[in-house]
Amino acid sequence: MTELLIREGPPDSSGTAPGSSVALPIPPTRRERLHRVLRFLGRRPGLVVASLVVLLVLVAAFAPGALAPGDPNVGVVADKLRPPSAAHLFGTDYLGRDVYTRVVHGASLSLQATVIAVAVALVVGGLLGLLAGFVGRWVDEALMRVVDVLLSIPAILLSLALITALGYGTIKVAIAVGVASVASFARVMRAETMRIRRSTYVEAARAVGTRRYVTLWRHVLPNAAGPVLVLAVLEFGLAILAVSSLSFLGYGAPPPAPEWGSLIAEGRNYLATSWWLCAMPGLTIAATVLSVNRISRALDGEWSRAR
Repeated sequence: MTELLIREGPPDSSGTAPGSSVALPIPPTRRERLHRVLRFLGRRPGLVVASLVVLLVLVAAFAPGALAPGDPNVGVVADKLRPPSAAHLFGTDYLGRDVYTRVVHGASLSLQATVIAVAVALVVGGLLGLLAGFVGRWVDEALMRVVDVLLSIPAILLSLALITALGYGTIKVAIAVGVASVASFARVMRAETMRIRRSTYVEAARAVGTRRYVTLWRHVLPNAAGPVLVLAVLEFGLAILAVSSLSFLGYGAPPPAPEWGSLIAEGRNYLATSWWLCAMPGLTIAATVLSVNRISRALDGEWSRAR
């Protein structure tokens, strides 16, 4: 960083000699910051591609009309089962509906469920881990035994059991996937909270009489949240797979809602003759999950270096 040398005047109470120089950092200009960002991205082309894919998926989720202005539920029967072409990028299905339009509009449903699932896991698991790591003693033992029970059940089976109790639907699938992921967030948050709890500044806050909930809110939670947020980005990709899997099994939104998983389920009966019905939604899911995982690895690396 650029430094500016400033001449000192008469010596002050700190003992600075007259005429000495003090180096003051000059903040980088906007051009320098842009150059650093471009240089950082230039060394990571995979991260750039992953960011572009995620950006397109987010645009498809929040403004699907910008990428596919057509109606995903309206088709032309005369154009049914057409292969990918310039007129239909992803081909058409057995009712003549454009598969590209259905995939784009299906991003809204799939990502809505994914966001809800990750939010449930982050909030519930984060609170459990925070209380277990900060309070300790019997609270830690009781909460961690609950977490161990959740970890002992495969996530897909736990999700299916919860859906059976809650009923079908996109929101209920999201809640089931979120509850099945609570244990991972709880364990990471507990480990970080126990590490932060033994730090010097937390001990100093206790020594001056700071209330426990103030210490927890101001000192422990902000410093322990970093790895949990990185885990949330990683779990976002896994939640997409889980939500799509349950939608494939028929537990998501009812037809003709174009969820990604249900699109693959609809096309499996035509896989021998119309491969694009399964391949295009499947490739979209794979590209989204791989891109999110690439971004999460980059965030994890930056967080590790910052620590």
